Amino acid sequence: MSAICVIKGDGVEGIINFKQIDNKSPVVISGVINGLKMGKHGFHVHEFGDTTNGCISAGAHYNPFKKEHGGPNDENRHVGDLGNIESNQDKKSIINITDNIITLFGQKSIVGRSIVVHENEDDLGGGNTPDSKITGNAGARLGCGIIALSKI
Repeated sequence: MSAICVIKGDGVEGIINFKQIDNKSPVVISGVINGLKMGKHGFHVHEFGDTTNGCISAGAHYNPFKKEHGGPNDENRHVGDLGNIESNQDKKSIINITDNIITLFGQKSIVGRSIVVHENEDDLGGGNTPDSKITGNAGARLGCGIIALSKI
């Protein structure tokens, strides 16, 4: 199964592809986002596929199992916690992530939800503030898009 997400924001744009062979396989996430300042940026699946009020309409991180925020390799993490992407000096972020928690199949599918790219680095739940275990202190939402099924 395949899905796609077109990211748009103020000066930020990109295309993210998702591929999953079957419901037991990991999801391979690939793509490019342009326009982010150099450095790391939080990259998450959010609960709603709604951008009617910009990226704020996407809601919180997708968290159907009611866990704390964490890193992509942590057992205790939101389903939507995909960690960070990194933008180079040309403001280009090349994405190549494999994740075993998200799925394109079944009731907990991420299809119809959204991807949000944040202003700051996600601290992966290891910070010393209350927001660390909720958002990873990743800051403002710079770009987002709805995850939809695709042919490719």
